Amino acid sequence: MVRLAPTVHGPEDHGFIPMLIATARKTGVSAYVGDGANRWPAVHRLNAAVLFRLALEKAPAGSVLHGVAESGVTLKGIAETIARGLDLPTVSLTPAEAATHFVSPFMATAYGFDGPVSSTHTQELLGWSPTHPTLLEDLEHGDYLTTPAA
Repeated sequence: MVRLAPTVHGPEDHGFIPMLIATARKTGVSAYVGDGANRWPAVHRLNAAVLFRLALEKAPAGSVLHGVAESGVTLKGIAETIARGLDLPTVSLTPAEAATHFVSPFMATAYGFDGPVSSTHTQELLGWSPTHPTLLEDLEHGDYLTTPAA
């Protein structure tokens, strides 16, 4: 079994990060909850693809593997990178403010969750070594912050 990070990023991503970007565009601020120190694990989709191949080829039956290249990128770091890319201010929100700012109260809770994960065992077991861009590199240089189609 391969447990992927909540943020699997790469070109044409339609997950949590694009939702944060869309909210920033809509509201005019890039936000995080509290002090923003909460961490989100991340993996580039190409690193995840290599992991799945290695899992099929090398993992012992019944293995539980963690598809995580970065154990915890802070939400404040993500919000600041989005803000720079969109030329917007970064703001901290209380949990109550976040419940109305983000797409839903559920997403506000998700964006405030701290969930670091280690893939050390997976990397050692399979010889997996993530080599593709980090989440913040992908935000800065990928297609995330390009102007959306009208």
